[in-house]
Amino acid sequence: MAHPLVDLARRTIDEYIQHGRTIAPPQEQDLTPEMQDQAGVFVSLKKHGQLRGCIGTFSPTAPNVAQEIIHNAISAATRDPRFSPVRPAELDELDISVDVLAAPEPVDSEQDLDPKRYGLIVESRRNPWKRGLLLPDLEGVDTPEQQLFITRVHKAGITDPDEPVNLYRFEVVRYH
Repeated sequence: MAHPLVDLARRTIDEYIQHGRTIAPPQEQDLTPEMQDQAGVFVSLKKHGQLRGCIGTFSPTAPNVAQEIIHNAISAATRDPRFSPVRPAELDELDISVDVLAAPEPVDSEQDLDPKRYGLIVESRRNPWKRGLLLPDLEGVDTPEQQLFITRVHKAGITDPDEPVNLYRFEVVRYH
């Protein structure tokens, strides 16, 4: 049986893909403890072990985690620019995970990073809109150097190696 956060994401995606409707968030009395707080949330979809969609928020944009999940689950299934929208025939093949982010903390260098434990946010000091995030404990990301390169270049689009950046690490609780 899936965790209630994953179940909420799955119900959201199923309803939106099959009927074009957004489910109502759980009533206050039905919120599990993990759903009550505000936090950034990422919803990741995999199909046969391959990424099929992943969208999230760095920091909270909704009144609680449940509403954050509903918004990001729909986006992961339909608005990830790397993939076409999920089709109804794929719904049973999706594995869904939900990452709830702890507040980011600034770090001074890559020596403070651990890609298995911490996610990473890289932000340009020159252009704060150039910002990227990489979740922790991703397959193929084994060293702080890999984590920093992927986040800096591929996620934030900061290709100048001399451009000054701010680094922030964060922990997540991942639900399957």
